[in-house]
Amino acid sequence: MRRFGWTVALLLIPIAAPAQDAAPTRAQRVLTQQEQAALTPDDVLRALRQGNQRFTTVGVTRRDHLAQVRDAAGGQHPEAMILSCIDSRIPVEDVFDRGIGDVFVARVAGNFENTDILGSMEYATKVSGAKLVLVLGHEDCGAIKAAIDGAKLGNITAMLANIQPAVAALADYEGDRTSANPDFVQAVAVKNVQLTIDRVRQLSPILRKMEEQGQIKIAGAFYEMKTGKVAFIE
Repeated sequence: MRRFGWTVALLLIPIAAPAQDAAPTRAQRVLTQQEQAALTPDDVLRALRQGNQRFTTVGVTRRDHLAQVRDAAGGQHPEAMILSCIDSRIPVEDVFDRGIGDVFVARVAGNFENTDILGSMEYATKVSGAKLVLVLGHEDCGAIKAAIDGAKLGNITAMLANIQPAVAALADYEGDRTSANPDFVQAVAVKNVQLTIDRVRQLSPILRKMEEQGQIKIAGAFYEMKTGKVAFIE
């Protein structure tokens, strides 16, 4: 009986409830307008570098997605605009350890700019306050390989024409200039990122002026397939 009474006594001991007033971490909420406004382009670039380091070393941060969905319902204040390829092996937000409401993402095979994407970049920065435009290329890009080989099929033909300038820019490349040469494929992919950045500045007076005034930064990056690491091109 005494043993039974001891058990009951233990069950009756009140269990402390978790604190309800603890401030939510950034992994539990979205970026506020005040936090976005306080960021500099270099702050955002540094945060993406650190996020990729977490992605490739300790794994991504645990996030309360339901809380973030509710938090973001009233508006968004992302820190960056990222132009990426459509490749399914590159989950852009995860690669930089970002969550709901943190970044705008535009995706097109070969990560090149066009009028719609330029307009999206202008909206992300001039209207919505993002501080960084990042063009993200990657290894083993199917669109780059197809452009190198001069593939022609339906609307793919017109799409690949946007990547052809990067292929043409490496006309003096010594060695095998086909998609069978991974070094040449990578050289074209990196050149494509660089030329895309150049055209973004050339074709968008809004973005060019914002960068000249230090309001934003336009940069490039390159994703390694086997490691998940991102090398930044400034």
